[in-house]
Amino acid sequence: MEIERVNDSTIKFFITYNDIEDRGFDRDEIWYNRERGEELFFEMMSEVNDREEFEIEGPLWIQVHALEKGLEIVVTRGQISDGNVKLEIPVTQDKEDAVLHDGTEVFDGDLKSHPEHFESNELEIMIGFDDFEDMIALSHNFFVDDLDNELYHFEGKYFLHVVFSDESYNEDEQDDMLSQMLEYGFESDLTIYRVKEYGKTIMQGNALATIRKHFPQR
Repeated sequence: MEIERVNDSTIKFFITYNDIEDRGFDRDEIWYNRERGEELFFEMMSEVNDREEFEIEGPLWIQVHALEKGLEIVVTRGQISDGNVKLEIPVTQDKEDAVLHDGTEVFDGDLKSHPEHFESNELEIMIGFDDFEDMIALSHNFFVDDLDNELYHFEGKYFLHVVFSDESYNEDEQDDMLSQMLEYGFESDLTIYRVKEYGKTIMQGNALATIRKHFPQR
């Protein structure tokens, strides 16, 4: 991993996709699995700190460029003054500094083809089912219909891609809904990218409500 110290508050580093895979991460999952993406980020930041003594403290502004051979990442620490956070962002275009309050973390910048990873307030999960009957049972026992959910078929199994929005449900509510859904299926490590690329789309939109409407429970 190549590291460049821009100034006292900004560090820039480049990591190849081969290096990412050598660390035990799939190059696709880091975009679609939030926990794995954060795990990789903090592993890289730990290495940056060891080599450049750049500690993670306070709010961060993170800019990610998805390049052909890897990722270029710029991290800027916020400067706290009178309860406000000021970010001296090193960009070539004219841009005002971001001033935040209450220690809010900042995720900004050009995320190119995968912007959702650092700026999304949504939890995405892939739930697998061995049998379609399990899907039918779930649809008749789970009545939260404002979740974004789509159904796919891949390698002989069914997969429900569900998106939980932080704006609609807090963390405890999301955990409760997820535990209810996992009574009928299992949490899968597959990424939505892989399933969409190599699987078959069965139902888009609100798949659970559609199944409930057209398939009676036995």
